[in-house]
Amino acid sequence: MPRYKAIIAYDGADFFGFQLQTKNGVESVRTVQGELNKVVNKMAKNPVPEIKVVGASRTDTGVHAFGQVIHFDLPFNIDPEGVRKGMNTLLPHDVVVKYVEKVADDFHARFNTHSKRYIYRVSTTDYKDPFKRKYTGHFHWHLDINRILAALPDLLGEHDFASFAASGNETATTVRLITRADVIALSDEHEIVFTFEGNAFLYNQIRIMVGVLLEIGTGKRDIHDIIRLIEVKDRNQARFTAPASGLYLDEIDYN
Repeated sequence: MPRYKAIIAYDGADFFGFQLQTKNGVESVRTVQGELNKVVNKMAKNPVPEIKVVGASRTDTGVHAFGQVIHFDLPFNIDPEGVRKGMNTLLPHDVVVKYVEKVADDFHARFNTHSKRYIYRVSTTDYKDPFKRKYTGHFHWHLDINRILAALPDLLGEHDFASFAASGNETATTVRLITRADVIALSDEHEIVFTFEGNAFLYNQIRIMVGVLLEIGTGKRDIHDIIRLIEVKDRNQARFTAPASGLYLDEIDYN
């Protein structure tokens, strides 16, 4: 069975995350993986057993993606461009397949990743913009962008990020390597946009890091409080978790 790798984008506002969720063997809520499974199996003429689409990242409820990567096997050969067009014809309006290629049988979307890049958009208006409420995290307190810029290098490198892992984290280790952490201010859009890149991220890690950085920007925390948080390994001291609506899976590198 030929294996296909695809890059997809989706608006996560109306999904309960990427990963399929079932109750008594039946899909219980709407998920990105659930929609993809339906489409791939329909294209394959409903084979038995069902084809399972595998995703590189299990994004949470409300989180978006520009560059999620998936893989799946089909029971017959189809030209990759035909697969892309066929899937886009069948998928709902809030998911699109951007690119498809054939890959080796041992390629795995999740386990072969080299690094992941995420962005986080923060709306800084003093009111919650109704046209951004599903696509940014809103933070109306005054931010000193220079304080945030000074704090960001403290995240770089390999550290134990236990203080930045949500209680649902199930990984064997909380040590992660972050290779990029920056922020830009988009004054015309009344937004600041964070970019983070690393070998992997813990459950809710980016949203917790953004929460800490926003508090640094307001002066509620010392500029270098991230160093202390890394040392204490205490999630409770990180406090604020930024909303899921501002988070986007931007790109996955397989090197």
